[in-house]
Amino acid sequence: MNDLSRALSDISSIRKQVANSTEFRGYGPATLATTGVFAALAAVVQQLWLANAGNHIAEYLSIWVSTAALSAALAGFQMCTRARRIHSALSDEMIHMAVEQALPSIVAGLLLTVVLLGSAPHSAWMLPGMWQILFSLGIFSSCRFLPKPMLAAGVWYLLTGLICISIGNAQAFSPLAMAIPFGAGQMLIAAVLRFSSSKVEGEI
Repeated sequence: MNDLSRALSDISSIRKQVANSTEFRGYGPATLATTGVFAALAAVVQQLWLANAGNHIAEYLSIWVSTAALSAALAGFQMCTRARRIHSALSDEMIHMAVEQALPSIVAGLLLTVVLLGSAPHSAWMLPGMWQILFSLGIFSSCRFLPKPMLAAGVWYLLTGLICISIGNAQAFSPLAMAIPFGAGQMLIAAVLRFSSSKVEGEI
């Protein structure tokens, strides 16, 4: 029985090692591009519905947190179905690896939002920039199993986050402060995935 358990453990370890050295292809370009469109639509909603977002933080959060949740749900569902189709036997390990890399930045963003609003609401203007910086960290941590050009997307979100913070309180809650970084950023990610997918298919 011990030999069987050891053999199963060895097989599991081998599968994890193979998964860690395999490029993850569970993210679909069209789906990631759609999340960029969601960001643009959310900015339009904010522009029409929330003229002075700085004085209505709860409403501002409802727009962007809902957009993020919708985008994450769509991307997560598509990731699971696509990974099971492309990675087949290794799909569970690959999905677990992808979630493991992305989850810390997502949780950190949620906790940062709660703590900042609860302890220092006067600093809430920093949230858009901080969200972008945390998102960039999630991309950087995932780069080891994604196409190498994905590094550019991480750099994009890092730079836009720093710019959002540098412009200060005055423009922090502008719809463009979220629409441009996330709209263009998700399109960049989609383009990298599309180019990488075409290159792989061309080599096969």
